[in-house]
Amino acid sequence: MNPAKSKSLPCALTIAGSDSGGGAGIQADLKTFAALGVHGTSAITCITAQNPRAVTGIQAIRASMVRRQIEAVFDELPPRAVKTGMLYSREIIQTVAEFFAHRKHPPLVVDPVMVATSGAVLLKPSAIRVLKEKLLPLATLITPNLPEAEILAGRKMTTLEDLHDAAREIHERFGCAVLAKGGHLPNASKAMDVFHDRRGARLLVAPFTRGVSTHGTGCTYSAAIAGFLALGHNLPLAVELAKRYITRAISQSHRVGRHSVLNHGAR
Repeated sequence: MNPAKSKSLPCALTIAGSDSGGGAGIQADLKTFAALGVHGTSAITCITAQNPRAVTGIQAIRASMVRRQIEAVFDELPPRAVKTGMLYSREIIQTVAEFFAHRKHPPLVVDPVMVATSGAVLLKPSAIRVLKEKLLPLATLITPNLPEAEILAGRKMTTLEDLHDAAREIHERFGCAVLAKGGHLPNASKAMDVFHDRRGARLLVAPFTRGVSTHGTGCTYSAAIAGFLALGHNLPLAVELAKRYITRAISQSHRVGRHSVLNHGAR
């Protein structure tokens, strides 16, 4: 095939950790990009020994190597959107923030990964302050789940009204749009998320799929938003399309061994 006549794909970059179980992290992000017709690139921040049940080991990549990965992508494959996932340490967050603070950059979706579904801590406590001060103000969108929104807002939340208030407060504090995910709300009958930007709040609702593991849903959801942004959609539409995508990925999940896994190619 003549390269000049081949199809041109938009590019997206994920800056995140590797999941050896293939359900979350870099692996989930790249599967999502591919499913959306986006060329996926990556900068790996950590290697984890992980499966759907537990994280048994974490080894961080040197911050200088994380930056070299990002630079290599931007030099030859400039992404139209970027997402971050597990950044883990203060040094890595500072490095990522410094890279984007000193240049015009594409839309940046920050998934503030702090705690895994299994309960494993994925962000060092010393890194939370740097995340708030350095990276979140650079974001186009941040996508906290309920426990992460509680950390960012500084209080416990148990109701949808609490989630609305937290989304507004986080938006006002950091100046970026917020997608506060309500999947962990107690006694919720549906999967409800609150999207808040400068135009106000919007509720996104989908049915719960019972009996399916949620491992990797946060990574996949934020990757889908970045993928739709790379395809040229505006942020509110990208969030809406990503909500539909993650709902299908959950409802049409596969079985692998003893575990359910998201169907990234669901239609």
